[in-house]
Amino acid sequence: MIGALLVAVTIVLTVYAQLVIKWQVGGQQFPETGADKLFFVLKQLLNPWILSGFAAAFLASLSWMAAITKLRLSDAYPFTSLSLVLVVLLSHICFDEPINSTKVLGTGIIVLGLIIMSR
Repeated sequence: MIGALLVAVTIVLTVYAQLVIKWQVGGQQFPETGADKLFFVLKQLLNPWILSGFAAAFLASLSWMAAITKLRLSDAYPFTSLSLVLVVLLSHICFDEPINSTKVLGTGIIVLGLIIMSR
């Protein structure tokens, strides 16, 4: 049970990191020149929200390490694909990104695969 909880924590933290970083940099253009690129990256590294995303990704890594001490990798790893499903859904809700039939089919196949693999 603790292994499954740790996998869930890994997924939630990973999804949080992706969404918060997209939220903070999504409307910006990545600069063309080297100096401007460096300034852009440094500016982002001082953004508390970006830092929280990095922290979440780091904590997700720690949670994952703990999870795979409790579970077999081949059993636990497929469930990390749920982060993709959640990012697709939450990107639609948070950023009004479109969900087309290809994304619906792809996420459906992922979920079906998880159901089959978990039996």
